Amino acid sequence: MKIVTYNVNGLRPRISQYGSLLKLLDSFDADVICFQETKLRRQELTSDLVMADGYESFLSCTRTSQRGRTGYSGVATFCRVKSAFSSTEVALPVAAEEGFTGLLVENSGLGRGETPSVVAPGLEEFEKDELLKVDGEGRCVMTDHSHFVLFNLYGPRAVSDDSERIEFKLKFFNILQKRWESLLHQGRRIIIVGDLNIAPTSLDCCEAGPDFENNEFRRWFRSMLVGNGGAFFDVFRAKHPERREAYTCWPQNTGAEEFNYGTRIDHILCAGSCLHQEQGEQGHSFVTCHIEECDILTQYKRWKPGNTLRWKGGQRLKLEGSDHAPVYTSLLQLPSIPKHNTPSLSARYVPMVYGIQQTLVSAFTRRQVANEIKSDEVSNQFPDGDTTIGSCTDREKRPFNLCDVPGVAHGSLCSSSSQEIEVNISTGDKIRGGPGDKVACITSITSGSNYSRTTSNSETKKKAKKNQRSQLTIMSFFQKSSILSNGVDNGTDRSTNQEDIIETTDQSNDPPMGDNQSQNLSQSDSPQRYELNSSAPAWNQDEVNTYSSEKNTVALVEWQRIQQMMQNSIPLCRGHKEPCVARVVKKQGPNFGRRFYVCARAEGPASNAEANCGYFKWAASKSRGK
Repeated sequence: MKIVTYNVNGLRPRISQYGSLLKLLDSFDADVICFQETKLRRQELTSDLVMADGYESFLSCTRTSQRGRTGYSGVATFCRVKSAFSSTEVALPVAAEEGFTGLLVENSGLGRGETPSVVAPGLEEFEKDELLKVDGEGRCVMTDHSHFVLFNLYGPRAVSDDSERIEFKLKFFNILQKRWESLLHQGRRIIIVGDLNIAPTSLDCCEAGPDFENNEFRRWFRSMLVGNGGAFFDVFRAKHPERREAYTCWPQNTGAEEFNYGTRIDHILCAGSCLHQEQGEQGHSFVTCHIEECDILTQYKRWKPGNTLRWKGGQRLKLEGSDHAPVYTSLLQLPSIPKHNTPSLSARYVPMVYGIQQTLVSAFTRRQVANEIKSDEVSNQFPDGDTTIGSCTDREKRPFNLCDVPGVAHGSLCSSSSQEIEVNISTGDKIRGGPGDKVACITSITSGSNYSRTTSNSETKKKAKKNQRSQLTIMSFFQKSSILSNGVDNGTDRSTNQEDIIETTDQSNDPPMGDNQSQNLSQSDSPQRYELNSSAPAWNQDEVNTYSSEKNTVALVEWQRIQQMMQNSIPLCRGHKEPCVARVVKKQGPNFGRRFYVCARAEGPASNAEANCGYFKWAASKSRGK
C-alpha cells in the first residue's frame, strides 16, 4: 500500500497542469493520496474537482472568512479502490471524519459509535467555541482504515511577530495531541501525513540559526517523537537519519529551488504496534514491521536542471507546479478487512457534486422566471432618468403619424425614408441607421435641451460606455495639438468627416424649428453643444493616419527615454555586478510601501558564489505609510 502527501498550493491549478484530476491522481500510482491547501470552498465543489473514476474522496473546506481566509487552506484525501461498496480493500476507509474535534462529524464512527456532533474523547476540557475555531479552517480529514487511523493535516502558519496566529497554532497542536493520545489509549495505530509547517531540526532547514531549535513548535514536534518521551516515529528520518538538504518546500518568490534552498515541513509520522502475533516482543512496531520506504518525490519540483532559464528576479520565469514536493511511504503486510461501504463523508454524497434531482414544478418555475426576466430586459431597453419616452416602443420602423408625443411635431420624430443619419445633439456623436435596420422609434426630451432625437438604443449605450470607461493610452499624454477646431472642444480627440455632419437648417422633409431651437443650435460657446455646419473642416483618412503615425512615434521615443532613465537608476549588486531587482515592503510598519533593491539571482547557500549575494539597498522613494 502506498500513501502520498502533497501540498498542491491550489487544487485547480494542479488539475489544469495535468489536464484532469484523474491524470493528476494516476501520476502518483498510490492507493491513498492526501492533498493540502486545496483552496476550495464547499459551495464551489464540482465533480471535475473532487471526483475521479476509481477513487473515493473525502474533503474538508474552510468555514471561516476571518482575516481574508475565504477559500483558504482545505484538505482532501483520495482513496484508490476497485469498488466503493462491499469492499475488503484497506484503502477504502470504514469511517471518515471532517476535522478532529468531533463537532463536524456526521456518522463517522471513529472509535466512539455513531453519535454526530459530540466532542471527541479527550477533548472535554476545551470549550466548544475554541474547538470549532480550530476545525473551522478546513485543516484536517480523518479516515479510519481499520488497521490504522490516517490524519491528513495542514498545519497553521505563524510568523514570529503575529501573536494571534502563534496562539492559534499552539492551540491547534495542543488539541490535536489530545486527540492522538486518546486514540493511542484505545489501542489504535495512527499515521499522520501532511504539511505541518514545522521544520523540526537544523537538518531540515537551510537557515538554521543559533536559536533555531529553541522554537516552541520545534520543541513540541520533537517531544512527540520516540526517544523524547513521545510515541511517534518521523518515518523519513527513521529511513534516512543523516540525509541533508532533503527539503520539501521552497519560497515562491526567490527562485530558491534552483539551489535547493528550502525546508522539510511535509511529514509522515506513525505510532502504534505492529500487526504480528508477537507484537509484544522488543523491536516490533508498526514502523519497523510494516513500513518499507519513505522518500521525497523530487520529480514534482517546479525547477528542473536544464529545463528552465536561470531565475532573474522572477520577472520572466514562471515555474509550473506547487512550491512543495510530495512525500510518500510504502506499507507492507496489511491483510484485507471485512466488507464495508464508503463512509457518508465521501464526496459522492455531497449535493454540490452529485446534484439535486429536479421536479416538474421547479422546471416550470424556472421557465416562468426566465420569461419574466426576458420581459424585463425588453422593457428596460430604453433610457430612463430625466428622459421622457414616447409611445412608439416596437422594435421596428413605423409611420411617423402613428407616433404620439404631446408638444412635439411628428416630422421630428420618425422618418419614412429608407435611410436615416442622426446626430446626438447633447454629445456631438453621430448615430447612423441603415436600410433594413430594426431601430426603436423613440422620442426623448432631455433635461436642459429642446432637441428631439431618434436613436438606436444599443448604439447609444455602447458609445456612452466607451466615452466614460475607455482607458487613456500613453500617446494621449504626449499629444502636441488637436485635430479638431471651429467649435469642437479642444480636449476631445474626435475626427470628423464631412459626410457625418448634418446641416440642420436644410432638412427639406422636416418642418422648421422654433426660434428657441434655432437659437440653441447656433450657440457655439456652450461646452456641451457643437455648431452643426457643413463648412466644418473635413479630414480624410490619409491625414488621420499621418497624424496617428506621428503620435505613435512621439510616444515610442518618450517611452524609450523613460525606460532608459529607469534602467540607469537601477543599482548593480556588489557580488555579481548585475542589475538588481526592485521590491516593495508589503509588511505593515514604518517602511510599508517603501521600495528597495536586492540581488536578482536565486536564493541559495552563502557558500555558493552563483547564488544570491545578499545585496540590499533602499530606493530613494519614501514610505507610503498608512
